[in-house]
Amino acid sequence: MTEEYTYERTPWRNDQWYTSFWNFDQFAQDLFHFADKIQIHDVTLRDGEQQSRVALTKDQKIAIAEKLSDVGIHRIEAGMPAVSRDDYEAIEEMLKRNLKSDIYCFSRCMVSDAKLAADLGVKGVVMEIPANELLIKYGYRWETEKAIQAAVEATRYAHDRGLYVVLFLIDFSRADYGYATRFIDAVNEQGYFDALTCVDTMGALSPLGSYCMVRAMKERYAGKKIEFHSHDDFGMGSANTVMAAVAGADVLHTSVAAMGERAGNTSYEDVVMTLKMMFNQDVGIDISKLCETAGFVTDLAHSPCRANRGIIGPVISEMEAGLPIGWFERIKHVDPLILFPYRFPITGHKDITYTIGKGSGAPTIKFYLEEMGLPTDNDDFVKELNVAVKDMSMMMTHSLSVPQFRDLAKKIYKKYV
Repeated sequence: MTEEYTYERTPWRNDQWYTSFWNFDQFAQDLFHFADKIQIHDVTLRDGEQQSRVALTKDQKIAIAEKLSDVGIHRIEAGMPAVSRDDYEAIEEMLKRNLKSDIYCFSRCMVSDAKLAADLGVKGVVMEIPANELLIKYGYRWETEKAIQAAVEATRYAHDRGLYVVLFLIDFSRADYGYATRFIDAVNEQGYFDALTCVDTMGALSPLGSYCMVRAMKERYAGKKIEFHSHDDFGMGSANTVMAAVAGADVLHTSVAAMGERAGNTSYEDVVMTLKMMFNQDVGIDISKLCETAGFVTDLAHSPCRANRGIIGPVISEMEAGLPIGWFERIKHVDPLILFPYRFPITGHKDITYTIGKGSGAPTIKFYLEEMGLPTDNDDFVKELNVAVKDMSMMMTHSLSVPQFRDLAKKIYKKYV
């Protein structure tokens, strides 16, 4: 930065990111109820693998767990050993690796499932049972009392075996409030849980709905940890999870690159970056490894993320439109953050580059001509080359590679020497 350019360092403005002061308006801050310590619970190896066309081997799961531990994930939901021998063996091996992350199992509310988890020696168990009466009646074909009794017995057994018990209520967000709380109250009084998960199985919550749900559960079950699990059916998974954190959720369920069933789970990359840069909440994740970890996992899963997906998309630091590039050329030595919300390399992403195509203008042409050692002060040459670039891009229906640009530039330059 030049000496003439100065700014006041604030939670929304420093040399690594530049978001908005509105995020810290007093009206907004009056709604903040952040937990003292927010934890990230990764579901990639269980819910993430439920994504259509994804199947991870035992060795791949172990390798992913090591990556997650390295990036600083607090808890890893490593699989469902009761229904998969591969999961059982993968979890068994993970526990031998002395990972920094706590290892959890996912299980049904069945004593036999809880026994497997306890015998493995995991830290905790996420125990699922439907909260929606319609799902219990028509999906499970159970009477309500049978479901309650199963949850009571299994959670009590898991607790007695020394496991941290997370009660995970399927389709909680759409369940009748009176019915669901009667169910939870019964488990709380007769069974046991350390934490209650507000589960938005069908991605049916709005951000404000997520906030209200968490506040209600925090008040009703004071003394219990509240967790939040969302899906992205309406593209709200990350926003919902952030708002759940604002409301006081202690643990946030997320996956790498939003992998998961249907439209996926919540992206931990989105949540961690948003909390850090828009709410001044650092959850302890090493953001310099976000892109590397995402690439590693999506490659193994054969599930590439959208090219321009926020934070981890491979093309997000590429510029093509002529006007913004013209601006950037003038300000890049002053402060790049005038044009961007954060510096891309802090997530392990490549820095700004210019693509050459239909949207290119004179600044891009001159930039690459200068790299080639060709003159940039001949306006006719620059204009003709720019038109040729646009035409070639339209013919190919994509951008030019740098070698293609160089060949085109050399060909046209011959007319001007």
